[in-house]
Amino acid sequence: MHIHLDTTDLMTRVRLESRWRSAGATVTSGDGAERPDLVVIDLAARDVDTVATWRERCPDAAILAFGPHVEGAMLKAARQAGADEVVVRGKVADRVSRRIEGSAAP
Repeated sequence: MHIHLDTTDLMTRVRLESRWRSAGATVTSGDGAERPDLVVIDLAARDVDTVATWRERCPDAAILAFGPHVEGAMLKAARQAGADEVVVRGKVADRVSRRIEGSAAP
């Protein structure tokens, strides 16, 4: 599985990339032209409009957005902007790890 992580938070990036790579995924970040299977967007670091931008750029990719649990309106707006799934920050690592495991199943 190829995951693109869209965050400006270095600590978040290092923690999540390490976990997902250990689970067998390829993880990229930045503005590369790759075609990911999953785009993960940190709403604390990006505007909700970023969801729609990624939806246009990679229409076949699943989009998972995450943010602080106290920002319910922002999480709801991300869903309305086109995110397939929206989770709170504390759940993103596990949720994506389950997706990676599911994609590796025969």
